[in-house]
Amino acid sequence: MKTVTLYRPIGEKELLLIAENDFTSFPTRLDWQPIFYPVLNEEYACEIASKWNTRDEFGNYLGFVTKFQVSQAEFSKYKIQNVGGTIHNELWVPAEELETFNNSIVGKIDVFKVYIGSSFKKATSQITKEIIERLNKTL
Repeated sequence: MKTVTLYRPIGEKELLLIAENDFTSFPTRLDWQPIFYPVLNEEYACEIASKWNTRDEFGNYLGFVTKFQVSQAEFSKYKIQNVGGTIHNELWVPAEELETFNNSIVGKIDVFKVYIGSSFKKATSQITKEIIERLNKTL
């Protein structure tokens, strides 16, 4: 099966929801979030995680970067949206199609980078603490 690598910047709350699903799927969108939008490259994911997530109280001022594989067939169902510069490409998946999209993820969602904002105080869970410690050893 052919796959495509996608990236998603997340905060701590989304990280914990992904962990609850054994790193195999993304959580259901909130009512006010009509689109799930993974991004197409690591550079853009890191930009969001470092510049936006680290300033967001809801995500505990943490920006994690995830990467995952999705089947080429599922990827091809959605339009790529450019939302700025040449690297700012996102795959827009309607919230009501997220379950099907999640079922097309191949393997685990890999959390491979963390950015820590200046307002961060402490992790709200042991999982977060362990991931931060693991990633800081590789920085």
